[in-house]
Amino acid sequence: MLDQSYYTKTDEIIERYGKKASSLIPIMQDIQEVYRYLPGELLEYVAGQIGIKEAKAYSVATFYENFSFEEKGKYIIKVCDGTACHVRKSTPILETMFKELGLSKKKHTTDDMMFTVEMVSCLGACGLAPTMMVNEEVHPKMSPEKAIDLIQELRGENR
Repeated sequence: MLDQSYYTKTDEIIERYGKKASSLIPIMQDIQEVYRYLPGELLEYVAGQIGIKEAKAYSVATFYENFSFEEKGKYIIKVCDGTACHVRKSTPILETMFKELGLSKKKHTTDDMMFTVEMVSCLGACGLAPTMMVNEEVHPKMSPEKAIDLIQELRGENR
């Protein structure tokens, strides 16, 4: 069960866009931006507030890959596996990140909620391959060693 503050913040977001079905996607985007994921309870609440069926809200949320129902860490790390990045060895970078953080293909977020690591199809920075993003910051020409250095920097550890 979510704290009342989640609903208060969601009401503010709904107010910004209006209580209409066409507001669903921007409302979901803003909720996810605030909480780094889309809590199912809030999606159901939004559906009721804007007058659509819960099934419709869930079908929209699951259609778009950008929406996540799982809590994410403070740092969301996206490792690109597009063609240019894959050819330039992005897979060893992902494997190194998983090993360093104790994650796997099934477990994407650290227990301390500090890091979430995801493989993505393309970051649109092919000339800088292999690339990864930490939240909204692109990190070009990565290597497994650079990835470990970055993790240590984010943790606040000395290099």
